Amino acid sequence: MVIEGGCYCKAVRYRAEGEPTFKAQCHCRECQYIAGGAENYLMVMPEEGFTYTKGEPNRFKRADLERGVTREFCGSCGTHLTTRSRPGMVVIKVGGMDDPSLYGGPEIALWTDEAQSWHMIPEGVRRFPKGVTR
Repeated sequence: MVIEGGCYCKAVRYRAEGEPTFKAQCHCRECQYIAGGAENYLMVMPEEGFTYTKGEPNRFKRADLERGVTREFCGSCGTHLTTRSRPGMVVIKVGGMDDPSLYGGPEIALWTDEAQSWHMIPEGVRRFPKGVTR
């Protein structure tokens, strides 16, 4: 699978090649901040197939969290592009994909114990109250 994407202002672009490890929606409080209150839709891809093809993202990691992740985003328009949480993988945010239909929907829902009452989890999607990727 090849996924191309980037930010809203087109200053930062990426290409990801390989098969997704999984497709999820995350309801953790940190993702709610990034997504404007909603759950965050994501695909976990192999890091070796990921490259930025235009521009360079800004990076942010909260030092006060025991397992803080590095969030990559456009410094101009603010679009959240990826998260780096473990070596060997890159978490691509579906909103930045050129063709979001490649996502196809979540296979799992993470951190459902932090979900808001209006967050929707599709029927049949396996739920993980405390997440599986942290």
